[in-house]
Amino acid sequence: MKTLLDLSVGETLEQTGWLTVTQEIINQFAEATGDHQWIHLDAERCEKESPFRTTIAHGFLTASLMPKAFAEVISPSENIASMINYGIDKLRFLEPVKSNDAVKYQFKLVDVSDKPQGKLFKVEASCIVKSTGNPALVGGFLMLAVLK
Repeated sequence: MKTLLDLSVGETLEQTGWLTVTQEIINQFAEATGDHQWIHLDAERCEKESPFRTTIAHGFLTASLMPKAFAEVISPSENIASMINYGIDKLRFLEPVKSNDAVKYQFKLVDVSDKPQGKLFKVEASCIVKSTGNPALVGGFLMLAVLK
């Protein structure tokens, strides 16, 4: 596996394994964020009233899984003191992630620029839903690598 500093613009990385988004994970995210909408938590009501017929993950839960996924496809670098979340660009939620479906992430390095503190990496990301093969989320995220 390469380190972030070894990647070239245009290079793509993909998780090999799938992460099952269980109802327990969804419930924990609801507790952490205070977002208790029934479409995420009430399976019985969803079966009757939701077009998805089951609970779905919060869109921001899907987004918040990106750093974990990225860490699985990149090796740590001895030359990076720390990584700082620098922002998200044009994040879109295209398809719901239903409870107990699985997801995996794909990443493409699209830009690297120098900053006084280090290097700023712009990465395009997508989250693929196992049951459909479609993206649940697409967007870009920025990470500042503070160099040693």
